[in-house]
Amino acid sequence: MELKIKLLKWSAGLPVAMLNEKTASKIGVHTKDRVSIKTLKKNSKEISTIIDTIKGLVRENEIAVSSELKKRLCLRVGQKVDVKLDLTPKSMVFINKKLNKKKLSPEEIDEIIKDIVDNSLSEPEIALFISAMYNHGMNMKETISLIKAILKTGNKIAFKNEFVVDKHCIGGVSGNRTTPIVVSICAAAGLLVPKNSSKAITSAAGTADVIETIAKIEFSISELKKIGKKTNACMVWGGALGMVPADSKIIKVEKMLKIDPEAQLLASIISKKLAGGSKYILIDIPYGKNAKVDKTKALHLKKKFEQLGKYFNKKLKCVLTDGSQPIGNGIGPALELVDVLKVLNPKEKGPEDLEKKSLFLAGQLLKMTNRQGQNEDLSKKNKSKKIKGIQLAKEILYSGKAFEKFKQIIKAQQGKLNSIDSAKFKKHILSKKSGEISEINNKKISSLARIAGCPIDKFSGLYLYFHVGD
Repeated sequence: MELKIKLLKWSAGLPVAMLNEKTASKIGVHTKDRVSIKTLKKNSKEISTIIDTIKGLVRENEIAVSSELKKRLCLRVGQKVDVKLDLTPKSMVFINKKLNKKKLSPEEIDEIIKDIVDNSLSEPEIALFISAMYNHGMNMKETISLIKAILKTGNKIAFKNEFVVDKHCIGGVSGNRTTPIVVSICAAAGLLVPKNSSKAITSAAGTADVIETIAKIEFSISELKKIGKKTNACMVWGGALGMVPADSKIIKVEKMLKIDPEAQLLASIISKKLAGGSKYILIDIPYGKNAKVDKTKALHLKKKFEQLGKYFNKKLKCVLTDGSQPIGNGIGPALELVDVLKVLNPKEKGPEDLEKKSLFLAGQLLKMTNRQGQNEDLSKKNKSKKIKGIQLAKEILYSGKAFEKFKQIIKAQQGKLNSIDSAKFKKHILSKKSGEISEINNKKISSLARIAGCPIDKFSGLYLYFHVGD
């Protein structure tokens, strides 16, 4: 059926369209069904999209499209398009195959990921794919195919620098804001750290949420490169770079389902590091009670990550860390930033656990690169081939060089390092009896912080004065 395009000031975050109920009835579609929209030009373009049906707003001879669809098909107001009921995508056959415990070929995985990115699969259909991966798993060959498929559908960054490093934590620990400290130390040592981080989905804050309290985090790839050239580092939101769009869509549905298939966890992390041009990759796997994984699972993941690093010819190392309780005192974007600044500033005293873990992780990256950095004055000793990573990391942190580097990065990201405002309302909760803390539940701490307003309200959250053993 030929219909006219109606443009609304409407961004849905993905390509969707709306039809008048009478028009939908003529075509034979219902809400959440899929239609094909095809332009009628000589070099026609076609896209499959999910439809919503409404009584008013859209006339019988019109189809209203989201800004994402307008951009994808280069549509204009009043332009005629052909709209028809779309068939079930071929990739659903392959998803059913995985649901029946069968292995998928690289071509079949490619088709599924392509349809996810093109919005040819609805969220319930993506949920079936996630459930199939969760219930029946993927072997290493399938996981590698999944990584390659995710990489094919997004942008990539390439750097000439030999020492491009990155660290990633699998999550599950409240606080734990080591990234800004590690990035600052490594960049001050002359390593290139183009860090693109996520925003919080189930936690109180992600690195991007923390940095957003004082600086801009959304940049294009060309802007990111300029910042990296100027400061040796950046801390930006990965979602704005368009590097792994399939991963973003899968994660969104995963969080609704509250499941995280192993193959997708591996593919998500490795595809981001490969798309970001990383050459040295450090994976932090916290384990323990109330963490994402126990020690047995952590060791299993370590083996898988290292196999993938070897396959993709990257210097990759996994470290297992204590994830049994929150790291640092602040839980929430601004409160976590306060902890970070206290650790970075040699004149202040920050949380010891956050400082210790950050130095350990930075030391691992410095040791992996076996390099003191471009600034020779950082260490006149250390002429041996094997660098004592933690020792060099301490020297950079305690000298104030890491803090100066952090301030330089924030300035390059159009930010200001002013004093951090505290929340308008606060309440101290005091223990009614004395004793020793035996356990702090990471999941419940994150849940409480989110109830308080995290991460949308950057200044909300919790502040822990004590930890296990206190």
